[in-house]
Amino acid sequence: MPREIEVKSVLNKTKKRDNWFLDDYTFNPYSSCSFNCLYCYIRGSKYGTNLETSLSVKTNAIELLNKQLASRARKNQYGFIVLSSATDPYLQVEKKYELTRKALEVIAKHRFPAHIITKSDLIVRDFDLLHQINETAILPEDLNSIKKGVIVSFSFSTVSDAIGKIFEPGATPPSKRMLAVEKTLNEGFLTGISMMPLIPYVSDTTEQLHLAFSTFKKKQVDYVLPATITLHGNGKASSKTLMQNAIKKHYPHLESKYLKFFAKSAEMPLYYRSAFYKKMKELCREYQLHDSIIGSVGQT
Repeated sequence: MPREIEVKSVLNKTKKRDNWFLDDYTFNPYSSCSFNCLYCYIRGSKYGTNLETSLSVKTNAIELLNKQLASRARKNQYGFIVLSSATDPYLQVEKKYELTRKALEVIAKHRFPAHIITKSDLIVRDFDLLHQINETAILPEDLNSIKKGVIVSFSFSTVSDAIGKIFEPGATPPSKRMLAVEKTLNEGFLTGISMMPLIPYVSDTTEQLHLAFSTFKKKQVDYVLPATITLHGNGKASSKTLMQNAIKKHYPHLESKYLKFFAKSAEMPLYYRSAFYKKMKELCREYQLHDSIIGSVGQT
């Protein structure tokens, strides 16, 4: 069972808007994550090897969000709120607590735009509120040309259910997630894919990449945001340790590569990263997919 906690603040103002996610604010109604992705950047001794055991519910989140958004609205400080930056807004416990749904009601009330980032298909439950936000949100002046108050990014490290089961065991399977992508697009929301992270030599192979990009093209997603993996720490609950253990078990022929890649750095080597982003540009051109949210709406 998740812990129920009270917090002092839930709406965080970003120091600088990220060019990829357009986040002016972030909101996390939960702490830790039951999806238990091995590569997750929040991992470490704080949460343990099984993130679900440290899951917390911020019981006063909606009251605080209402007060904080009211204050921002009075000052005309409108901007995109990202749900969520440090966990998924549609964890299994959302079915019971409905904090994300209640947060969307508050966001709609104060007319803020929202960017949902999720690995779940539960988002389809909230299409009614997302339509309200999409139509009535007040956009920041420099993003007015987006013309929509809702952005939905579905997160994928792979489109293979078999690979997903290894590296993101608690998340909605990629095949079910893809059905939610299709439903979201059919509703007319600005919808794309956050391919973060692709797993070296597993989900970034030529075969897997073409499978992913052809799938996204078939669904006619608005954008694709690919990124390399970053792994931290040497503790038993650290992402680097958990990923290397999984590679050793399921892809033993890659073990030596991973040990070498992350021996001295949390990032993949520069030569890999350079080749990776060059390849992603090529694939976006080949499949005629935008590699940014701004680009997908024709902004310069």
